Amino acid sequence: MRRGRPARSAGILTVVAALLLDQLSKAVVTAHADGLAGGLPVFSGFNLVLHRNDGITFGLFGQVPWWALTGVALTVTAWLFLMMWRTTRASEATAYGLIAGGALGNVIDRVRFGAVTDFLDFHLGAYHWPAFNLADVAVVTGAALIVGLPIASKKPRMS
Repeated sequence: MRRGRPARSAGILTVVAALLLDQLSKAVVTAHADGLAGGLPVFSGFNLVLHRNDGITFGLFGQVPWWALTGVALTVTAWLFLMMWRTTRASEATAYGLIAGGALGNVIDRVRFGAVTDFLDFHLGAYHWPAFNLADVAVVTGAALIVGLPIASKKPRMS
């Protein structure tokens, strides 16, 4: 078996899992849109809502056409697949897979709706963090792994 094959498999499986979980969760939320119009309290500090974000993080670049944001996301995703293909570490491939799967989940929304479906609404009193989705969770988790894995793998020096 070639050296990179297990890492690639881990990355591809992660892309598929992140994409499927994201799209399934958005389908459930969209199917129950009427019940989420004013927000559905789940527990203190957390609601389910239905929000379409036509920008990127925090609604930035909302005036940019959906197809331009999609083009950028697909370009970045292609680069992530290349990085995933080159690595021999399953942990790195998994991190790239999380980001790529999340990005593709949001690309699908942009193509279908012209905006991304967000539904997770955390708040403290009247302050609400901008709503987000499972694709966003995958992207942030993957990015944290890319930053954190090299730090975690460094061995402490003996003095």
